[in-house]
Amino acid sequence: MSRVGSKEIIIPDNVKVSVIDGSIYAEGPLGKLETKLHDAILTNLNENKISFSVKKESKQALALWGLQRNLVNNLVIGVSTGFTKKLEMNGVGYRASLKGNDIELLLGYSHPILYSIPEGIKVSVDKQNNIEISGASKQLVGQVASEIRSFRGPEPYKGKGVKYADEHINRKEGKKK
Repeated sequence: MSRVGSKEIIIPDNVKVSVIDGSIYAEGPLGKLETKLHDAILTNLNENKISFSVKKESKQALALWGLQRNLVNNLVIGVSTGFTKKLEMNGVGYRASLKGNDIELLLGYSHPILYSIPEGIKVSVDKQNNIEISGASKQLVGQVASEIRSFRGPEPYKGKGVKYADEHINRKEGKKK
């Protein structure tokens, strides 16, 4: 049995949730999101609670039960409070700046990198080295943070590169004589 799937989702007062044609929609102060519901999972929407159950108990249905509950929970949290990821840039001359709807990254290459910010994502740069990415969709916030980090990932010797703020880089010792 799924421990996650059996928990109910409590809907905040400022969020409106509806189930239409196999999709669930959540609308709140930060926008509107939707996700498709799997056929093997039953969704029960009460006044301010959503619960999930399995139609027919099978290995795949039990695996999808907790997943479906977490996807819907991420929708509800996303439209009410949102999600945030923070990145740090370490290295001489490593900087970031906003240029309209793009973020310009100077990461030690011979050219600056321009990254176009997707719709629904807000990016702020603090002190040219800290980047904060926020939005309603947890998947999109994580995707943008991952793509920016992939331009110059942290290296283990000096710790230079772009890393998550809560990420720990195991440092290696240099050459010994």
